[in-house]
Amino acid sequence: MLLAIDVHYKESYSKSVGVLFNWADKAPHHIITDIITNVAPYEPGQFYKRELPCILQLIRQVDLTTIEVIIVDGHVFVDNNKTFGLGGHLWQALDEKIPIIGIAKRAFHNTEQVSTPVYRGESQNPLYVSSIGLPEETVLDNVKLLHGDYRIPTILKILDQQTKED
Repeated sequence: MLLAIDVHYKESYSKSVGVLFNWADKAPHHIITDIITNVAPYEPGQFYKRELPCILQLIRQVDLTTIEVIIVDGHVFVDNNKTFGLGGHLWQALDEKIPIIGIAKRAFHNTEQVSTPVYRGESQNPLYVSSIGLPEETVLDNVKLLHGDYRIPTILKILDQQTKED
């Protein structure tokens, strides 16, 4: 089972959502949500400090022994020196036991060695995929398996929609 996670920030709280699914699934097996009212302020260059606590609170609802991979909306590394981004910090927080895949809509400057553009469907815009804990070729092959004919896989569209619902 895979777990994809996203967090959406409202004025006075954040909403974290996780979807449990398998690689080629069109719809999640299960959706979990969590509301957090005490969200850290955004710090430029330190985004993980705001989002990681939200993710860690959400995954308390999941039996992590059943999770093969966690997918985050973001990057595993923020530069070619492999400085951890959100995905890397999550991997570390989970004692480096669960592989993490970052799928981002935008590239970071100076990440071309740690992030691979993946084109899906007929889109001219890639997704930027990074990972830790799995071989890169396995990750890229599996990301291409994700259901959907467009740039954003169906499961990740559902995840995004769920985070924005009240």
